[in-house]
Order: sequence, then C-alpha cells, then structure tokens
Amino acid sequence: MSCSNMTVRLTAEQTTKRATALTRLETMLAAGTATVVIGATGAIAFKGWQSSDVGMVDACVYRRLLASNSPGLRRAIARAEAVSGRKVNPQAIASGTHSHDGGKTWGSH
Repeated sequence: MSCSNMTVRLTAEQTTKRATALTRLETMLAAGTATVVIGATGAIAFKGWQSSDVGMVDACVYRRLLASNSPGLRRAIARAEAVSGRKVNPQAIASGTHSHDGGKTWGSH
C-alpha cells in the first residue's frame, strides 16, 4: 500500500478520514499516548496508533507528518532515537521495511 499511489482515487470522505487520523496521531504523539519505534535498520513504526484503520502504512504517515514539519513527530523521533540508540534511516523507510504490529516485528513484503 503506497501513499503515492496515483491510480487510486479517494472519495472526499476517505480524504477527510485520513486527514483527521493524521491530526489525531500528531496530537497523540505530542501527548505521549502514541510513540515512535525505530527498528534495527532505522525503519519507523507508530506504537499506540493503528494506521491500517485509514489504509495508510506507517512509512506514508511518517512522510506526510514530516512534510508538514510536525513538532509532535520531531519530538517523538528525538525521544525514540535517544531511547533506542538508533537514528531514523530514510533509506530503510524508502526500501519498504515496515512493521504491522507497532515495531514488534519488521519485514518488507
């Protein structure tokens, strides 16, 4: 599921649902109720929030929040990097490494 898939046209309702979900995640990151998890390769996942509810993978959500210069995302990443001792790796994210379970397991199917 790619966030840049231009062949799929979203309805106005789907677009609104995604925007609302992104805003909710940003609020959850700022409040600390959702956290960023960084995998061994530097890939990213969000724990405490289900991206599948809106049909977006964590990498897509990350890219969208990063593009909007989200302060909640920046703080959550800084916190996750300090705790895990690893940096977010854009190459790992671009290669498709992801997690479906909040960072417990990783893959790139």
